[in-house]
Amino acid sequence: MTALPPTAPVAVIGAGTMGAGIAQVAAAAGHPVLLFDLRAEAPAAAKAGIGKALDRVVAKGRMTEADRDALLGRVTPVTDLAALAPAKLAIEAVLEDLAVKQAVFRDLEAVTADDAILATNTSSLSITAIAAGLSRPANLVGMHFFNPVPLMALVEVIHGLATDPAVVETIHDTAAAWSKAPVRATSTPGFIVNRVARPFYGEALRLLDEGAADPATIDAALTGAGGFRMGPFALMDLIGHDVNYAVTCSVFDAFSGDPRYRPSLRQKALVDAGFLGRKSGRGFYDHGEGAAPLRPALADPAPPPAGVVIEGDLGPAQGLAQRIAESGLTSGRAEGDGTLVVEGAVLALTDGRSATQRAADAGLKDLVLFDLALDYGTATHIAVAAADQAAPAARTAAVGLFQALGFQVLVVDDAPGLLVMRTVAMLANEGAEAVHLGVTDAPGVDTAMMKGVNYPRGPLAWADAIGPARVLAVLDNLAAVYGEDRYRASALLRRRVAAGRAFHV
Repeated sequence: MTALPPTAPVAVIGAGTMGAGIAQVAAAAGHPVLLFDLRAEAPAAAKAGIGKALDRVVAKGRMTEADRDALLGRVTPVTDLAALAPAKLAIEAVLEDLAVKQAVFRDLEAVTADDAILATNTSSLSITAIAAGLSRPANLVGMHFFNPVPLMALVEVIHGLATDPAVVETIHDTAAAWSKAPVRATSTPGFIVNRVARPFYGEALRLLDEGAADPATIDAALTGAGGFRMGPFALMDLIGHDVNYAVTCSVFDAFSGDPRYRPSLRQKALVDAGFLGRKSGRGFYDHGEGAAPLRPALADPAPPPAGVVIEGDLGPAQGLAQRIAESGLTSGRAEGDGTLVVEGAVLALTDGRSATQRAADAGLKDLVLFDLALDYGTATHIAVAAADQAAPAARTAAVGLFQALGFQVLVVDDAPGLLVMRTVAMLANEGAEAVHLGVTDAPGVDTAMMKGVNYPRGPLAWADAIGPARVLAVLDNLAAVYGEDRYRASALLRRRVAAGRAFHV
């Protein structure tokens, strides 16, 4: 363990929301903290804000008054940069601007000891670029916290080309000593979270553009079936479209216009109009006082079927078999390729093709596809799409079955890959690509996405649960439909499938 000792002074530069949160976490771990800001009133105001936050913790019985007072006593507001000289670790949390950060670190080098570690909380800028021009670039490391800092566990520990590996180890172990979940990453655009998360927003925006469903319906699918805490549109409204769009543009530009990260013109229009989400009162949802909430498009009630035949192994949808058994529906078993037969209609888990194309390929007519769920036993919603050539009775039979099983049925247009499967396949692919390019390892991807943005399951663990071969088939089918590089499968995913290996072995 190479963590800094709790007695080592820590400086935090920038007394905004992130800086105050970092100062609180460092002080909670026992460090004397020097909280600096160029705005003379900001450090003291930030300390007062920490005190108010801790008062709420005390009121809930999670901290004693003595512990609160001791923690606050370790935070010293300062307005003179020279006062940061004793710091063994100086963490910068200022404006996300390369020139500003470079200037901050040049000033810090002038007042701190030669062995002081300099850390940046940047969420997107190159660690290598920030370190350029410093006299001690080996001492600079990324230490990317997530907001709100006291509550979010993840810290991305990012090394640039010049970063001393010993510095990385010290910061990794220090973050762990602060009760955080540190994950190592190389300094590449978006690091882990901001890169791997792009499809969560990008596919939702594309599905909206294609008319697959409205924002409330897509959000309901990703939460009620996919298990995500928030749907992509609600989350973009929370983050702010100006921020979310800027990150997407940054990653897109950094990867030389890779179509995987192409920004949405629809989101740009929201930014241009000033419809930034919750902070402006309007985004994809109306957040104004008294605004009526948008509701997902649910299917009208349909009669339950007399029975259902399960043909073959349902694979990732095996939980449906148990749900059918518990529903009291008469069911049978038959050989087949993993489908449900309900009153002549064939129901199947999406494989990345549209229902219309899959029906044509198989010589079927009454085909209805259903979407992926994190857990079919507990999911509350499920999306279905009927082939264009299917009779209306086929869709009614599918709706009736899923409603009888207790699902709220989301009827969407016949979009390739539907909503959850398409999103999860792209997240898994992005995670695989991050591993393939040495950004981090498979556990690092999954830890980052679960601890940093509260995903219900890590993208690569999800790929293992679905089966890498199935994920690859979905991506290849999407690529065939759209004829573009956006859906190209990671070379590492193809290797895993060829070897018959999972990502977590």
